[in-house]
Amino acid sequence: MGLLSSLFGRTKPVEPKLDQVFSLPSAGVTLQSSLGLVTTGRAGVCYKATPGATAMASDDEIRNLLTMGDTDGKISITVDDLGYNWIVIHDDDLADLVARVHGAHTTLTENGLGPHLLCSVFGFEPQTPPGEGSVQMVYLAKTGTFYPFAPRDEKRRDNEYEIRIKNFLEEELPIEADLARWMALWGNPVA
Repeated sequence: MGLLSSLFGRTKPVEPKLDQVFSLPSAGVTLQSSLGLVTTGRAGVCYKATPGATAMASDDEIRNLLTMGDTDGKISITVDDLGYNWIVIHDDDLADLVARVHGAHTTLTENGLGPHLLCSVFGFEPQTPPGEGSVQMVYLAKTGTFYPFAPRDEKRRDNEYEIRIKNFLEEELPIEADLARWMALWGNPVA
């Protein structure tokens, strides 16, 4: 079967690595103590829904699965300019926010969207504004690695700041080694 799949160009979709995301709360302590950054209380889970990819038919079904009927406004669903779906989660406690993102990852994976999970984004801002600026920690679902994204305006990012954050966190987080994968996520709903 593997040979036929190779010949016809069919490959098995890569399942996401879900558990590395739990290393972020301890790295959050380093972000606060070393760089003065604290959580914004917002995170987003990005996935690409495809027709027939899941039994979940609507945003309401996804929201109900993720919140178990809790309607306190901590979850919203949006679609960006490129057609990617975002589940935006609000929680002021970083550990709880990470747990909720992991729950979203798990729920989507259990409902057939695991191979379509792209990334999750966690917002951080200066504890004492203006500081050096906000940063987003991007978790790549397929590799189980993080990278910092520091947008400064609509189409400019602070690469030097991103590298400095990487240097502070590489002992605590699995950092994406391939800088070509450090994609700019302009206009994401966590910004």
